[in-house]
Amino acid sequence: MLVTAMLLLSIDGTVLYLAVPALTRALSPTAEQILWVGDAYSLALVGALVVAGTLADRVGRKRMLLIGVVAFGLASVLAAFAPTAGWLIAARALLGLSGALIMPSTLALIRNIFLDARERTRAIAIWSAGFGVGAAIGPLVGGFLLEHFWWGSVFLINVPVMALVLVLGLWLLPESRDPQPGRFDILSAVLSMLTLVPLVYAVKHAVSAGFDGTITVCVVLGAAAGWWFVRRQRRLETPMIDVALFRIPAFTGAVVSNVVAIFALTGLLFFFSQYLQLVRGFRPLIAGLAELPTTIASMAVILLVGVLLARLGRGRAIATGFLLAAAGLGAVSLAVGAENYLWLALALIPIGLGIGLASTLTSDAIVSAAPPEKAGSVSSVTETSYELGVVLGIAVLGSFVNFAYRLGLPDLGDLPAEQAGRVRDSLASAAATLDPSSPLLEEARHAFTAAISAGSLAAAVLSAIAAVIAWRLIPSSRESADADASARAH
Repeated sequence: MLVTAMLLLSIDGTVLYLAVPALTRALSPTAEQILWVGDAYSLALVGALVVAGTLADRVGRKRMLLIGVVAFGLASVLAAFAPTAGWLIAARALLGLSGALIMPSTLALIRNIFLDARERTRAIAIWSAGFGVGAAIGPLVGGFLLEHFWWGSVFLINVPVMALVLVLGLWLLPESRDPQPGRFDILSAVLSMLTLVPLVYAVKHAVSAGFDGTITVCVVLGAAAGWWFVRRQRRLETPMIDVALFRIPAFTGAVVSNVVAIFALTGLLFFFSQYLQLVRGFRPLIAGLAELPTTIASMAVILLVGVLLARLGRGRAIATGFLLAAAGLGAVSLAVGAENYLWLALALIPIGLGIGLASTLTSDAIVSAAPPEKAGSVSSVTETSYELGVVLGIAVLGSFVNFAYRLGLPDLGDLPAEQAGRVRDSLASAAATLDPSSPLLEEARHAFTAAISAGSLAAAVLSAIAAVIAWRLIPSSRESADADASARAH
């Protein structure tokens, strides 16, 4: 049940990527609006996750999850029938807020249902695999829907699944909450949002519009709110987030490496489905099938995680996962230019395996650092680190790919200004504007391929950095784990 909810949320995060060419033809968004369609969901999630996790500890994780399920279904209908790009961006933000009510509750319920450490690690592995499988099969589901229906159908698929989760959740899920939650601090809730949202927006604005006064205001506001938030948490008897947990290397290393790795992966995946359709010429369904190696590899993690954890220890196992992902991303940077798709398929396998392994164990490290009664608030840290990586990946690496694409374009001086602007905006816009047999469209495809290659290489470097962070900060030995438990107790 919990895995089903996360599976759908994950599918919703990636199914959109495949729909970009179709919705570009229907709504004519700008390149910046396309990025916002991808980012609005995660930006809203980032801003609301910490608050939602803390509220779940107080009002009940099951209740919060079911409220989120209903809201998610309604927001999906609004997105499916969006008449403009602005409407779609707003609907995606509502989906993000609804997802924030669901996500921490799923992991918190797992933390309270599975009290045995080994069973919890296995359960989190299945939960994480569900998240990874959802991200991978999103393009497959989207491809099937886009070949038979209009682009809005990728959102309507959420409605019957969420209805099923609602009915079964009322019947199967146990309720749990913090028996002594303390007073809910509204000021802390506001400060958490004022910390994350302005800082993430500053990054997006910088890569899309350059540095200006808006950047300064956002950075100052976010930094000041963050300083006040941390200071307040240290003084509260029942803080929203126990900032003392960040003194534990396993906790800090897991959070930081998770952000870096998801940053690297998501920024690439946002454009990968477009590459398969617009450059390779795959139909939407075939493009979804082409990403299937990632799905299979991420599912294999369930079978391998226990063995690797026992042999390597948590820190080294996480680092190994990130190194596998880095190798796969490096191979993608070479394979995108190859004529035979087989090389690209082989490169996707270590990415799915590596990120699946690393995300499972980093989630386990974060959740295991907290007592069961605080599972909601600490689970929200797991989800926030993930969604922060998603937002920054799309904003920074996405903008990097856009920049590299424009840099690789030939001179467009012979085109009318409006048409040249559309070609320069994105490959999706170029494909919708130019004649399919146009030599200029072929040159635009080459420019986009080179941009994907550069983006993959940058993502590989970032995944390698995440491996170093995990190796250095997350303990691998039994003695280190015991020391962390002692630090947590004191």
